[in-house]
Amino acid sequence: MFPESRSLLRPARRTTRRKVARVESGEKLGVRLCLLDGFELMSNGDRPEVPLGVQRLVVFVALHERPLLRGYVAGSLWLDSTEERAAANLRSTLWRIHRIEPRLIDASGRTLRLGAEVSVDMRRTEAMAHALLRGDPDVTLDVASLGRDLLPDWYEDWVLFERERFRSLRLRALEAWCERLTGEGRLDEALEVGLLSVAGEPLRESAHRAVMRVYLADGNPSEAIRQYRLCEHILGEQLGIRPSAQMDELLPLS
Repeated sequence: MFPESRSLLRPARRTTRRKVARVESGEKLGVRLCLLDGFELMSNGDRPEVPLGVQRLVVFVALHERPLLRGYVAGSLWLDSTEERAAANLRSTLWRIHRIEPRLIDASGRTLRLGAEVSVDMRRTEAMAHALLRGDPDVTLDVASLGRDLLPDWYEDWVLFERERFRSLRLRALEAWCERLTGEGRLDEALEVGLLSVAGEPLRESAHRAVMRVYLADGNPSEAIRQYRLCEHILGEQLGIRPSAQMDELLPLS
């Protein structure tokens, strides 16, 4: 065997040994893409460095659940480039992605899509939120993920739109969860979830109402009034309006 052939085989054997060791230690192999609170890629338990230009392409594809034509992706991400230059940038970025993690993007044919083995934390949280809103009694809950925003430090238009859509969904789910816990008498948990919803959007009156209901169910009318006054102050200072009649109806009778 030629010396060059032996050198090419060595990395493959080391990679195989690493994978076997991880499987034997119980570590699950796979690709995880984290978009909540920031970008992070996990590949077989490792966290490879991903340049920002590569992140943009991965995120753009991940935020679309349908296959995307290459021309649409190139034109959307490289708006100021010619069609030929944008296409070249796309090919170069796909090559870099393949070197980092070949399972990340399925670039076969004329379309791009997220690889079948890639799990995305935002998608899991969306599924949980929809199950909560449906009233599914068997939903597996993760309060931390419902308190996180999608890529909070990104300001491109296509990210802003998805962030607002996801934010609205998760806040509605938190309120629904708070109401369910209150009805079940799990008031400590309900208060934690309700306050998380208020923190997510202090101008959202329905979140304040959910917290007031928890205090009232716990026999703390003074805390319910305090929550009302907080909402009243925020709405007046930020929007120049006062709480709605629905909020007034929750005030304990004097």
